[in-house]
Amino acid sequence: MTNKNGFQLGLLPKLIIGVICGILIGSFAPLTIMRGINTIVQIFSNYLNFIVPMIILAFVVTGISDLGAGSGKILGFSVFMSYGSTILWGFVAYFLSMALFPQILDLSGTASVNEMGEIEPFFTIEMPPLANITSILILAFVLGIGISLLRTEKIKGLFSEFHRIINMVLEKSIIPFLPLYIAGIFAQLTFSGNIQEILKSYGAVFIAVVVFQIIVNILEYIIAKTYNRDAPTIAQFIKNQIPSWLTAIGTQSSAATIPITLQTAEKNGTSKEIRDFFIPLSATIHFPGSSIAIMMFATAVMLMDKMTPSFGSIVIFILLMGVTMVAAPGVPGGAIMAALGLLGAHLGFNDTQSTLMIALYLAQDSFGTACSVAGNCALVTIIDKKAKQY
Repeated sequence: MTNKNGFQLGLLPKLIIGVICGILIGSFAPLTIMRGINTIVQIFSNYLNFIVPMIILAFVVTGISDLGAGSGKILGFSVFMSYGSTILWGFVAYFLSMALFPQILDLSGTASVNEMGEIEPFFTIEMPPLANITSILILAFVLGIGISLLRTEKIKGLFSEFHRIINMVLEKSIIPFLPLYIAGIFAQLTFSGNIQEILKSYGAVFIAVVVFQIIVNILEYIIAKTYNRDAPTIAQFIKNQIPSWLTAIGTQSSAATIPITLQTAEKNGTSKEIRDFFIPLSATIHFPGSSIAIMMFATAVMLMDKMTPSFGSIVIFILLMGVTMVAAPGVPGGAIMAALGLLGAHLGFNDTQSTLMIALYLAQDSFGTACSVAGNCALVTIIDKKAKQY
């Protein structure tokens, strides 16, 4: 949506408009209109489920193969720390949510999206995925590692082009229609009569997510300073971080924030060789903000919908989520798009719950990106200290 002066309405405002329109439509529309809306929702949902495995295959294969382009202990340590940070905060977010949310949320079932009632579509078009998520992840791992070790440039080039195609699919046929999709879901939630409790409950979760992301950044700075005594003080760390933090909020992209993040790392005293190497790398593999948001929102959905996946399923979900975020699409919400298949395969999420996750995640995407970018600046300080020991 662009006017003659070139102003473009961002994704978040479009999502907010979609939610408001969905609530208004669901408040007044008759059943026939709702069936028509649900028909469109079901078709788009099936299309999204068809595309998700290809998203994972394209971005995980290219992400892993690109990581193998470098060599040396510092690369391995950087990847280990980035992945470790992503899954660590995912686990912390899960345990925190399990302790906090039962105290602040209404778990009586009135905010459950599982109890919205069934509105039959007029028809549906089946679009079964080419393979299940587990098979796709294993295939992506095998191909990515194989390309990295054998340096098969032709196959790597093929997947790079596949990556571009899937990214185009996301930008042209998924992201633009998300506000309409979410409007349809919220129309159904409103029609079912429990939208007020849902908005009230997830509003509290949203605040908890943003606050915890900020706390995590402070903790990361403290850890970095403890490990690297030559680093600036915590207060100086935070002061230096403000420009890149605000840029990340505005762009919703770790990659787009790289130039400002490099300046921040320079102010923090990180050596040029390390910051030039690690900051671009971490922008594609280090996503603690996304990990926190997905895990806290997913836990809230599971608690309010009385879902009880085993702890083993939670562990597998977090570990694989960290993998799917490697080189996540450079579009808003790329991380949640890559995680959709895992939500269904390991946590048992249905289409409505997955759509709610998309809406919640995209609403906080600016803050999640800022959290990840700030974490990159803390982590590069640790990498810099470690590099001097090799």
